[in-house]
Amino acid sequence: MGFFAWTGVVVGAFIILFIIQVAYLSAVLKWEHERTIGLAYYGLPPAQRAKFKRTLKRHAILLSPILWFSGKTKLRFQKASFTHRGIAAPMGSCNPESFAKADTYQPTPADVFVVTQMKCGTTWMQHVVYQVLLRGRGDLVESGTALYAVSPWIEALKSVPIEQAPTLGTERPSRIIKTHLPSELCPWSPAAKYVYVARHPVSCFASCIDFVNTNVGAMAPAMPVFEEWYCSPQLMWWGTWPNHVKGWWEQAQANSNVLFIHFEDMKRDLPGVIRQVASFLGMKPLSEAEVVLIAEKCGFRYMQENQGAFEMHPPHLLATNADLFVRGSSDRHKDVPADVQGRIAAWAAREVEGSSFPLGKVYPDVIGR
Repeated sequence: MGFFAWTGVVVGAFIILFIIQVAYLSAVLKWEHERTIGLAYYGLPPAQRAKFKRTLKRHAILLSPILWFSGKTKLRFQKASFTHRGIAAPMGSCNPESFAKADTYQPTPADVFVVTQMKCGTTWMQHVVYQVLLRGRGDLVESGTALYAVSPWIEALKSVPIEQAPTLGTERPSRIIKTHLPSELCPWSPAAKYVYVARHPVSCFASCIDFVNTNVGAMAPAMPVFEEWYCSPQLMWWGTWPNHVKGWWEQAQANSNVLFIHFEDMKRDLPGVIRQVASFLGMKPLSEAEVVLIAEKCGFRYMQENQGAFEMHPPHLLATNADLFVRGSSDRHKDVPADVQGRIAAWAAREVEGSSFPLGKVYPDVIGR
């Protein structure tokens, strides 16, 4: 057989293998999606969740050729997003139907919304609220229960559906609802409670990069693409940091059922924040022993050592075992290149200017740039 004939055979075999890989990838993605919707993953016991991860890892190994090939194409946020009422959102964890469903939800007095822009301490505050409601006796880790099996993410697909979510605690039976929705989109009721967590704008940016890098691997874009995304009202998921913070700050100033917390205060004085949350929820004062217990269970080490209970998203082909936190620090902004820090800080300061949010008091380094 001549050279050209052999070349034809090799090319033909490559094409056939490529077609097989594409078909296999399509089937695995469908299987993965179906097994992570609602409680399909988070409702499983730990052993079954671990089995799903092992199976997914095997698929990822077998699909490594096409996943490597796909990594040559960088993520484009325009194609990875959809828009709902002018706000961008990520395809996959959410979809237009899940956002529309959140839009129609009518909050009840039992609802406690934990609200943040992405990567600003959502899971951490969810767990704080959970443990406060149970006075430190919450047993997610001991019972093998995932946080997302009891706390719905209202605008997303991969948690307990809100209509199936339990109320937690006996003193103040509550449904803990996670959301990243800006104030203009979040379901509102003066009878519900809202705990909002804000974080340094450049630290938020750094953590967003970590999150995307973890989830898309080799497809992660370059720093300038991240910067454009983060600062764009049309591209940034759930809206920009200034819009998010301004909207919820104004809600907190006007409404006693909104508690505004800073991520950095949680790092500096977690027991103090725990007492603040308990008072806001109308709980009887926590004893010193209860505060210590809650602070221990909501500490970085405890949550990192028990990641299975606090997974922020189900595993998928590109992140079969994603870390809960990269560092969980209050000064992540220091890891961002100085020129990028300066541009994002200056942008945030310009965008917040004219609002009542005390940026200079809370984050003086942002104003000082």
